[in-house]
Amino acid sequence: MRFHIVLIAASFIARAAAGADIDRSVLPIPERAFAGHVGYTAKESTPAFPARELTPKGAPNVLLVLTDDVGFGAASTFGGPVPTPNLDRLAAQGLRYTRFHTTAMCSSTRAALLTGRNHHAVGTGIVADLATGFPGYWSTIPKSAATVARVLRGAGYRTAFFGKHHNVPPWDSSPAGPFDLWPTGLGFDSFYGFIGGEASQFRPDLYRGTARVQPPADDPNYVLDRDLADQAIAWLHEQMAAAPDRPFFIYYAPGSAHSPHQAPKDWIAKFAGKFDQGWDRVREETFQRQKAQSVLPQNTALTPRPAGLPAWEALSANDRRVAARLMEVFAAMLSYQDEQIGRLLQEMDRMGVSQNTLVIFIEGDNGASAEGGLEGSTNWMATLAGRVKEDPQWLQASLDAMGGPDTYEHYPAGWAWAMDTPFPWMKQVASHLGGTRNGMVLAWPGHVPDPGAVRPQFHHVIDIVPTILEAAHLPAPRVVDGVSQQRMDGISMVYTLQSARAPGRRRTQYFEMMGNRAIYQDGWFANTIPQRPPWSPIGKGPANGNPKAYPWELYDLDADFSQSHDVAGEFPDRLRKLRAAWDKEAGENNVLPLDDSVAGRVHVNPYRAGRNSYVFWGSGIRLPDDTAPPLRERSFTIAADIQVADGGQGVLVAAGGRFGGWVFYLKDGVPVVESSLSQQPQDRYRITADRAVPGGVAKLRFVFDLDREGVPYAGGWLTILIDGEAAGRGRIEHAPVIQPELTETFDIGSDSGSKVSDRYEGDGRFSGSIRKLTIDFPHDAAPANSGAVSRNQTVSQK
Repeated sequence: MRFHIVLIAASFIARAAAGADIDRSVLPIPERAFAGHVGYTAKESTPAFPARELTPKGAPNVLLVLTDDVGFGAASTFGGPVPTPNLDRLAAQGLRYTRFHTTAMCSSTRAALLTGRNHHAVGTGIVADLATGFPGYWSTIPKSAATVARVLRGAGYRTAFFGKHHNVPPWDSSPAGPFDLWPTGLGFDSFYGFIGGEASQFRPDLYRGTARVQPPADDPNYVLDRDLADQAIAWLHEQMAAAPDRPFFIYYAPGSAHSPHQAPKDWIAKFAGKFDQGWDRVREETFQRQKAQSVLPQNTALTPRPAGLPAWEALSANDRRVAARLMEVFAAMLSYQDEQIGRLLQEMDRMGVSQNTLVIFIEGDNGASAEGGLEGSTNWMATLAGRVKEDPQWLQASLDAMGGPDTYEHYPAGWAWAMDTPFPWMKQVASHLGGTRNGMVLAWPGHVPDPGAVRPQFHHVIDIVPTILEAAHLPAPRVVDGVSQQRMDGISMVYTLQSARAPGRRRTQYFEMMGNRAIYQDGWFANTIPQRPPWSPIGKGPANGNPKAYPWELYDLDADFSQSHDVAGEFPDRLRKLRAAWDKEAGENNVLPLDDSVAGRVHVNPYRAGRNSYVFWGSGIRLPDDTAPPLRERSFTIAADIQVADGGQGVLVAAGGRFGGWVFYLKDGVPVVESSLSQQPQDRYRITADRAVPGGVAKLRFVFDLDREGVPYAGGWLTILIDGEAAGRGRIEHAPVIQPELTETFDIGSDSGSKVSDRYEGDGRFSGSIRKLTIDFPHDAAPANSGAVSRNQTVSQK
C-alpha cells in the first residue's frame, strides 16, 4: 500500500512540474504530439497517452462564495445585528476587507465577478431582466471574456456551481436554450441551482445542468439553502473520491437573502423581539459595534436618513410590529444561510482539504434592498409594481405566516438603510457606498501572516478573477476557444495578504447603474445625486429622465470613510477632472447611452415581437415567463382539444402562481378559470362554466376580451365555450400585469411551483390528455364590455 502511495505522489509531483512548462496563453491547450514510438508491432513500439491539462505546482482549491442583497452592516462579521458565526470564524482565520465594492445590482456584479471585467464591458450594465438593445446592456457575457471557471477548467480544475445564476437573458432561459450562457456553457462542469433573480426557499424551480429537477416531494421540511449545501458536499465527496490529486473550484451563490424572505419557522422564532427598537436604533448600535471591531476608522461619521424614509418613531404601533416581524424573518434567513455555508466549510475541514483552499466570501452582491417599499410587503413584486395594496389589517393578519411558503415577502426600506450602516443609500444606487460597498472575507491557510486583521485597500469585484489566477499561478489567457480575449480590468489582491499598509493598487474605478454614477480615483470619489428612491420604480427628482442633468457631489474617502461630507464646493476643479475621467471610462466600457428608466425595460423580449400565436402538442410543457405566451395586458383566446377521462380533473394551462397569475382547469369535468392580481382575497377572480365537459374528445375555448388593450390593470370579460357553445361568462376586474414570482413558469397540463389555486390536488396534473392547445392574440384591441361582476364570485352564464 505504501509503495502505491509513493508512486502516486511521485506521479503528481512530476505532472505538476511538467505543468509549469505549458503555454497557457491559449485555451484549450493545443494537443501535444504523440510522445511515444510506433513500430511494426506492439513489442517494437513505445506507448504514450495524450497529456492531460496539468495544474501548476501549488495551485490551491478555490471556494468562492457570493451572497445576495446583504448590506455592509448586516452580518455580525462586519458589526451587524445578524449573527453569522461561521463567517466570523472564517474572518478570524483570514482577513476582512472593508473597502471592497460591487456594482450595486445583481446580474452586473455576477458578470464582473466571473469575468474580471467591468460589467458594461461584458454586456451586463443592468440586471438581466431589464436588457436593452445596446452593447453594454444586452445581458450577454461575450465569448471574448472567458469566465474564471473556463480558465481554471482549462488548467485541470474540477469546476462546480451551486445556487443562483442571474446571467442568462430571460429569452434564453427556456428548454430550447441556447445554453452557452448557462453555467455549463461558461466553464462549469456541474451546476445545481436556479436561473433568474430569485427563488422560493420552499418551492424553487431548479436545474441540474440544463435539465429541470424537482425538490423532493416527500420532504415537508425542504429548504433550498440546506439543499444547496447538501449538493455541494455530495459533489465534493464524489470528486475527492474520483480525483483527489486535482484541485477544485466551487462557486457557491445562494439566492438568500434576496426576496422572498423566507426561513424555517424555528429559526424565525430565535429573533422574536430582537428588532423592536427599530431601524434608527439598530443603525446606531451597528455603528458602535463597527467601530469597536475596527471595521470603521474611529473618525467615521454616521450618515443621515435619506429624505422620504420615515423615522421608526413616526410609525404606528401596529406598523412597527409588522416591520419588526419582517426584519426577524430576514435575520433568520441570513443566519440560516450562514449555518448551511458553515456545514460546507466544516466538511472541508473534516476532509482535510481546507489547508490547501483559498476561500473568498463576498457578503452581498450589492447593498441591502429597499425594493420592499416603505411599508414592506408579503408580495413584494406585486406591491412594487404599484397596483396591489396591502392595508395594515392584512399585514397584521399575516404576521404568523410571514417567512413561510404562503408569503413572498420583503422588509421595509428602513431596514435596508440600517443594513447598509454607516453608508448612505442602498441597492440600485451605484453613486453611493450603501449600494456598492460590501464586506469581503479572504482566508488562505499559510498565506496570511496576521489572521483576523482588516485590510483597507480599495478594491472591486472585478479584482477577484486576477486574485484567483495569481494564487493558482495561471495567466489570463489571450485566446479561449478560438476567440481573442478582451482586456482584463481587474487587479490581483494577493499583494494585500502580507500587509494592511501595502499601498492600494486600484487607483481608478467607475460605477454606473440606471443613471446613478460615480468614479473613484486616488482616494477621491465623485458621484451624482439619486433622482429616484430605490424603494420606488417611479422617479421623483427634477432630473429624473435626464441623466445628463443629475447634480454631482465630491468626497475625500481617505478622510471620510462613510461618504458623509460633500466637498464639491471646495474643490470644483477636482470635481471637473473626475467627471471627465468618468466620461473617459464610460467611453471605454460601453456605458453609454445612459438610461435611468425602470418600468419601460420590464418584459421586453426582442425576439418575441410580433408573435401572436402559440401551439402546444401535449402536456408536460414548462416555459419561463419571457418565452411563454404573455397573458397580460392583451386579449387572448385559448383553444384546447382534449380527451376527458374519469370525469375530467386538473389543469390545462397555468401561468404564474399563488401571488399572481392565471389558471384554466377542470373540476369534476366543469371548466373553471381563476385569475389573481395577488394572493389577497379581493384580488382573486373565479369564473365557472354552467356544465361539465362531455366524456371523450371535447373542444374548449376560453376567450378573454380586455377593455383597453395594453393598459396595465385593465379589466375584461372572460367567456368559456364547450364544443362551440357558450357555457359561462364573467368579469375579471383587474387582470394580472406581472408575474410576482420571477422563476414561476407557464405550464401545460399541471401547475408547478406555487399554485394559482388551491382547488386542485398536488400540482393539478390533468387526468385526461391534451391533444393540442393553441393560444392566439388578436392584433386589435377588443371592444369594451359593460356590466360588472364582483371579485371572487363564481359565475355561470350562457
